[in-house]
Amino acid sequence: MIERKIYLKQVLPFIDQDIIKVITGMRRSGKSVFLQLIQNELKRRGIEENQFISLNLEDLANEPLTEYHQLHKYLLDRTKEINGTSYIFLDEIQKVPNWQKAINSLRVTTNCDIYLTGSNSQLLSGELATLIAGRYIEIKIYPFSFDEFLTAIDSPRTNLNSDFMNYVNIGGLPFLSRIYQDKIACQNYLTDIYNSVVLNDIVSRYSIRNVDLLQRIFGYLSSEIGHPITASKIQKYLKSENRMPSLDTILDYINYSTEAFLFQKVPRQELRGKKSLKLNEKFYIMDHGLRNIILGNNQRDIDQVLENIVYIELKRRGYNVEIGINKNQEIDFVATKGNEKKYYQVTYLLANESTITREFGAYNGVQDFYPKYVLSMDNFDFSRNGIIHQNIIDFLLETSK
Repeated sequence: MIERKIYLKQVLPFIDQDIIKVITGMRRSGKSVFLQLIQNELKRRGIEENQFISLNLEDLANEPLTEYHQLHKYLLDRTKEINGTSYIFLDEIQKVPNWQKAINSLRVTTNCDIYLTGSNSQLLSGELATLIAGRYIEIKIYPFSFDEFLTAIDSPRTNLNSDFMNYVNIGGLPFLSRIYQDKIACQNYLTDIYNSVVLNDIVSRYSIRNVDLLQRIFGYLSSEIGHPITASKIQKYLKSENRMPSLDTILDYINYSTEAFLFQKVPRQELRGKKSLKLNEKFYIMDHGLRNIILGNNQRDIDQVLENIVYIELKRRGYNVEIGINKNQEIDFVATKGNEKKYYQVTYLLANESTITREFGAYNGVQDFYPKYVLSMDNFDFSRNGIIHQNIIDFLLETSK
């Protein structure tokens, strides 16, 4: 197993604390393995394995426990058999309606340390979430970073460009590191994951009848990565294909995609007035390998894919990310974390002077002293006027140095 240090660092301070640890992320992004990593850490601390209570709630054998009273009774009975702290690990807790009632009761009545995973962003919203408000921490798991991908495939890191193109094409879902050299196997696996997210997490959950419309909307979002999107634009596109869904339907389907962690919505911010713009938001796919399945060759739209990779990497590093609006220009990403702030422009190559002028010129008039970057695949350093040019691969690997 790859030791996902960036996430372990987030959870370690809360081990043995009266805080429910909720691990969220899209399907097959590594949540279940992360639970095992936490158990390994507990064992290193001297905790006996017989103090662990682990359940995968997608396992058919555990289906009776997806009723919250039954889950509560089972866990309560198990904790009574354990001397000392019970460490409870529940995988895919969203399978249990009203799970918050069972978990909150266990938290207040037993000596336990609770870890949950879930594949839906609505896990912690709604009226019942108030039962555990202030008593949980959410840890968001993303697919493998490029650095993790290199570690997983045991790369000697002597041919990073070739390894990176493999990563561009197949994405970062952890299992792919085992079969990354078999393109057909990778394609089949990604297709199965995409169908699982669409059919299990969206179609079944929301009782959607028009699956074709849903997939066409997802195709549109994938093709427009990095471009401002509105429901009316999607409606106009669908009209050209002789489909006329309502704007409400389109908005609902988009929301379902973000709730299932298939896409992430990124707001735009007016840099000078600090005003958040609610319209024309951008969308990025959680794993760019899935985009390859939805649309085809990622290398054909390499600019968009690189932008997607950089966005997810910034989120993985814990930044809040927005699109910056600077007069009539746009800055790809404004990344903030506490008092830290960085600006990023992303392009494939600075191929000519007009591209250089456009990318570096996006910062014209931004007067603050926060770091400003232009990321590209170029190896030559184009830094100028206090703006840092950085190779994208170097950017992706900088946390490992």
